[in-house]
Amino acid sequence: MDLARWVDTAVVRRSTAHDSHRAPRREQIVVAAADAIEEYGAGVGTAQIAERAGVARPHVYRHFDSKEDLAGEVLRFAADQLIDAVRPAMQVSGTAPAIIRGVIGAALGWAAEHPNLYRFMAVRQQNKETHRARLGRTRFLGEVVAAASAYLRTPEVEVDLPDGVMAGLMGMVDAGIIWWLDHHDESQDEVVARIAHQVWLILRDLADSVGLGIDDDSYLSVR
Repeated sequence: MDLARWVDTAVVRRSTAHDSHRAPRREQIVVAAADAIEEYGAGVGTAQIAERAGVARPHVYRHFDSKEDLAGEVLRFAADQLIDAVRPAMQVSGTAPAIIRGVIGAALGWAAEHPNLYRFMAVRQQNKETHRARLGRTRFLGEVVAAASAYLRTPEVEVDLPDGVMAGLMGMVDAGIIWWLDHHDESQDEVVARIAHQVWLILRDLADSVGLGIDDDSYLSVR
């Protein structure tokens, strides 16, 4: 018997078994943390997370490299939920203002149901010290950029939307939605219409700059 190979295989087998045992508990803690953030806000304590996850408080971070690792997984979990809510609105045909209203409406609808998670994502996006934690949000930005590019693509022109412009748009959308969550000084329909109009003005200007004349009545479809 090749003893070295047997030892290596045994180590891998134990490691794999350990990871497979940890994975469900890790996911359970992520969901519990998201629920706790939704109820108590981003300043939720480990005790509330542990209670929801059904584990002892000292065991919470045994399944993660650090507190930032857990926060990053919660961010990815929340971003996936937001993507699922918004993606259908990014895959329809219609006029540009109508499509944008649909996307903003879906995002605002999700934020209204999950206000603290939305705030959590927006804050983490702006924190330069949490690069890994921002991956979930970046994935969402990627979906938005890809969808917008698909609408603006023609046989003659392929638009490569600058990530910086789209990130700025998302920052504007985040700020508008969070203001509404904090103040509710407009109806949901009013804030969707206002933010969507602001987004449309910027995107229309961007389309004009690359020679795509898109007006309020132009019919767009995903190509």
